[in-house]
Amino acid sequence: IQQHREIHVVMGNEACDLDSTVSALALAYFLAQTSPAPRAAFVPVLNVPRADFALRTETAFLLRDRGVPPASLIFRDEIDLRGLHHAGLLSLTLVDHHVLPRADAGLEEAVVEVLDHRPLERERGAPCQVTVEQVGSCATLVTERILQGPPGVLDRTTAALLHGTILLDCINLSPAGGKVTPRDVACVALLEERFPELPARDAVFAALQAAKFDVTGLTTEQMLRKDLKVLSSDEVVVAISGVFEDLETFLQRPGLLQDLEAFCQARGYAGLVAMTVSFNQRQEPTRKLAVYSPQEPLRSTLCRALEEATTPSLLLQPLPSPWPSVAAYAQGNAVAARKKVLPILRAAL
Repeated sequence: IQQHREIHVVMGNEACDLDSTVSALALAYFLAQTSPAPRAAFVPVLNVPRADFALRTETAFLLRDRGVPPASLIFRDEIDLRGLHHAGLLSLTLVDHHVLPRADAGLEEAVVEVLDHRPLERERGAPCQVTVEQVGSCATLVTERILQGPPGVLDRTTAALLHGTILLDCINLSPAGGKVTPRDVACVALLEERFPELPARDAVFAALQAAKFDVTGLTTEQMLRKDLKVLSSDEVVVAISGVFEDLETFLQRPGLLQDLEAFCQARGYAGLVAMTVSFNQRQEPTRKLAVYSPQEPLRSTLCRALEEATTPSLLLQPLPSPWPSVAAYAQGNAVAARKKVLPILRAAL
């Protein structure tokens, strides 16, 4: 700010999963390499505090495996986006999301580009450039963008990061996972064609999946923070946590109810939806839901919205719950991942 230097930040969503992280790193690198005489410095920002990075186990694993040290990363608590924007120095590219959370609403006018792969929830006017395409991984859109650019920009490290991310996001390109599209398959094939030394798909996926589902030693609070999104209305704020453990195991955690209460109270959440996922040998997902709120009306509202949803229908079956303030369900529609469920909950709020 003192030097009046413009900064172009490329930033993923608040869950800061592997897709958000790699999409931000790869796109910022591409922009820095290809922008003619740039006025701005291109800075990828990981949208969590540095202290939370250790919870992103698959991201930490892949970056470590590819020789990217944590010291070279910039986290949300290490850059003053509001200060930069206030000084008129900030441009912002959003990857893997296109709606800023309420706390960041003041940054909206700095957004110059959006690259996302979830259904469009709000229009953006010119001059913001919007690419929203329903593919399995945002990293696919970044890969396409880089491959359309000047030859020679894509290096081995970036290719390996993108390759691993698309494979993990699209469940090793398995149609049973319900995420993969022909464009994801094409990008993986193109990356392997350019860099034949990339490790085999099965090995990459197995290592990343093992790292993602490694919740050994995590407290309930850390598990809930590991893959967290937040929805808010004028009245309430609700957390949506991806949990990498079977629901029955999760509900039997010692002290779970007190942990849920403490987690929500500390952050001002009126309720929490835990979306658990586990996979069988054929990479077919099993999804279950737990809806927690000490406020019965809110709990009922969320449960009813999930039970009655039609776009898509979740095909919920009630499961026994050890706690009256927690409703539990098996989700018959196993291909409806969290990005399909979030709009249902947002509409209910």
